[in-house]
Amino acid sequence: MAVRWVVGFVLVCFTGVFLTCTSVMGQLSPDYYADTCPDLESVVKSIVESAVDNETRLAASILRLHFHDCFVGGCDASLLLDDTDTFTGEQHAIPNNNSIRGFEVINKIKFALDDIEGCSGIVSCADILTVAARDSVVKAGGPFWTVELGRYDGLTASKELAEANLPSPLSDVPGIIASFVNVGLNETDVVALSGAHTFGKAQCSSFSTRLFNFQKTGAPDPTLAPDYLAILQGRCPQGGNGSVVNDLDQGTPTTFDNSYYNNLLINKGLLQTDQELESASDSTIEGLVTSFASDQSQFFAQFVLSMLKMSAIAPKNSSEGEIRTDCRFVNSEQDLVASM
Repeated sequence: MAVRWVVGFVLVCFTGVFLTCTSVMGQLSPDYYADTCPDLESVVKSIVESAVDNETRLAASILRLHFHDCFVGGCDASLLLDDTDTFTGEQHAIPNNNSIRGFEVINKIKFALDDIEGCSGIVSCADILTVAARDSVVKAGGPFWTVELGRYDGLTASKELAEANLPSPLSDVPGIIASFVNVGLNETDVVALSGAHTFGKAQCSSFSTRLFNFQKTGAPDPTLAPDYLAILQGRCPQGGNGSVVNDLDQGTPTTFDNSYYNNLLINKGLLQTDQELESASDSTIEGLVTSFASDQSQFFAQFVLSMLKMSAIAPKNSSEGEIRTDCRFVNSEQDLVASM
């Protein structure tokens, strides 16, 4: 099944947006490290599985790292860069600050690979993150797909670009669609990739505006099911701690499945952007929500296609990037740190 999904993506790529996809697919290949670092995927899988066994939430956190990286200048591991004297990075942008996590897993994989003969200095942090995101989904019960490899790591990061490009949990559906279209994705990708909210957690601050004074009406969001509203108001009281985390999916919070879409159909989507998918005045979006709710295999198939598209957003090549020695720093900064 995974092979058919990959082939399907390539066909869409070549018939839909020929000029963009031919250049990307020419650079990326599932066999990119076959001769130089054949142990790559087994190392990533082992470390991801161990990390998730230790903390289940990390599966969703690593996938979110990949999402938020790709939406800002392409999939180039810019999100992994610490702030420096020359730039303020993406980690402290409003959509990421105090919520993005899982960096230590990616760094551990990088150092493990650099201890293997043939892999040292060969594998990019961007590729590690892409494979780790796939393995996180699989570990949580989701679909497997073949990852295209060959990305180089970016040379800078931008807090401003992250705040401009990343979708906000408070956006409406047109705003979310615009964010996706901006990076070459479409409405189908919006619905499929939003299904990643079938596991993981969100802070009260990301949805508390729905609970008491929605859009300054003095009342809660009317699209919230009353029993679900009561639970959320108890966990996130007015004036309470906005950092308290809540399951995005109350039913199967650690499993990657289609429960997210069924929640939307009964008005139990946690984030405003999620619930609005079900009530969008767009027959395509509403139809996809209903289809994915009733057919998990259809959701999985489209999620794979959309992940492949997203992970191919603006990959850096050797003239635009580098292979970092430490995912937290560009090599020139790492050399400076090492000399101190």
